[in-house]
Amino acid sequence: MTMKNPPHPGLSVRHDCIEPLDLTITGAANILGVTRQALNNLVNGKSGISPEMAIRLDKAFGGGAETWLRLQMAYDLAQARQHEGEIKVKRVSRRKLEEPRP
Repeated sequence: MTMKNPPHPGLSVRHDCIEPLDLTITGAANILGVTRQALNNLVNGKSGISPEMAIRLDKAFGGGAETWLRLQMAYDLAQARQHEGEIKVKRVSRRKLEEPRP
């Protein structure tokens, strides 16, 4: 079951990886091989977890790159669902999809 309003995955990075090890943002950034600003943006919800960052997090702290990306996807989808009513599309009928192509 998905959460209706999951937290930004940067909070998990902060609370599950950085704080338990008493790391500073600078120290954790050095471990991850990223800039302090990049990690600061992530843990403060200003940027998300990219596939590359997911690999870095997995290599440094574990958890699996796929898990880190699932956290990001759940957050992104929940954010999009908050504006779902504003997304206008035209529904395609199954019949149209099943018609043979010329």
